[in-house]
Amino acid sequence: MTSTADTELIWEFPCHFPIKAMGRNVPDLDGIIVEIVRRHVDDLHEGAVTTKESKGGKFISVTVNIEAQSKAQLDAIYTDINACPHVVMSL
Repeated sequence: MTSTADTELIWEFPCHFPIKAMGRNVPDLDGIIVEIVRRHVDDLHEGAVTTKESKGGKFISVTVNIEAQSKAQLDAIYTDINACPHVVMSL
């Protein structure tokens, strides 16, 4: 098992980091994900958010590119994203 100290050595903060969430294609899922990320990130740059619908249109992936400041910040973002009932998976 990797310790937090070992994980911190993998990345040098601050760093560019893509937050990806996949969920059911509900209205404004991208807006919901962006709102969650904004709780933890002071500013998102224009063009930071991209979405892609699944082939059948049932699911959507939302990627939010951020400038991550720490592992604790990333952990908090993923905790909140995974608590969203529309999210099936996050990376």
